[in-house]
Amino acid sequence: MPLSRTENHSSTRSLLRAKIRDYSLLFKLRLSLTVVFSAAISYILAADLHFSVPGLILIILGGFLITAAANAFNEIIEKDYDKLMLRTQERPLPANRMSTVEAVLAAGLLGVAGILILALYFNYLAAVLGAVSLFSYAFIYTPLKRYTNLSVLVGAIPGALPIVIGWVAFTGKVTPELYTLFAIQVMWQFPHFWSIAWLSHEDYSNAGFYMLPSYEGKGRSSAAQIFLFSALLLPVSLAPVSIGYFSWVYGSVAVLLGAMMIHQAFKLYRSCETKDARKLMFASLLYLPVLLLSMVADKLI
Repeated sequence: MPLSRTENHSSTRSLLRAKIRDYSLLFKLRLSLTVVFSAAISYILAADLHFSVPGLILIILGGFLITAAANAFNEIIEKDYDKLMLRTQERPLPANRMSTVEAVLAAGLLGVAGILILALYFNYLAAVLGAVSLFSYAFIYTPLKRYTNLSVLVGAIPGALPIVIGWVAFTGKVTPELYTLFAIQVMWQFPHFWSIAWLSHEDYSNAGFYMLPSYEGKGRSSAAQIFLFSALLLPVSLAPVSIGYFSWVYGSVAVLLGAMMIHQAFKLYRSCETKDARKLMFASLLYLPVLLLSMVADKLI
């Protein structure tokens, strides 16, 4: 019996929702939006709060397209390994809901579109940095994960480039202030990603990924290095204050957030328990957006 118009409409909507969900997983939508937030904040800071709304929208759009493309290429390269991990088995490629050709085409189109937006609306330096970010994340960091735990160090560079891209998109140049912002985002990624790696260690091990700082895995050595980098994050976060770019407003927030990270990392070092790694992960998720917003608040006051 042929489907009624209502049933056809319902079926089409279901298929559309499923496809949107698959693309959201392919592009790692929530991660992409979080990364783009850094680019937007640095664009606002570079403009000294005097930015154009179209410019802000385009830096968000361009940054999102490049980040989504990098994430998609990451999933394309790792599709066979994603089948081995519980948390990634339902992504569209390992679950065979999307072909590799479709994923490559989508990633390529988004990457080119994002780079063109940066080149045509902003400047070529921003576009080159966008291309470097995409290439280094997808084609250097991603394959390195199966060979060395230094991959996290390599991945921290493209992970921090969005804050550089946002700044350069407005100014067209690299400045001392930008070095400090870049350093903060680089340093933050170590406790953030290592806490995630601690939680997903068994999954990563099944796929042959080396993500924790020590090859011994979830042990005292890894916990000690996580604590060290969490502690180093505090002085690095105060670097913009030391050069006079931010005042005590931002500095106070940076100290409080830094103390929170150190406290949670020390608890993990003492216990080496999953529950404390989870608390550190949540602390790191809170840390970056609050710190970035405090930068804008500092300039407003």
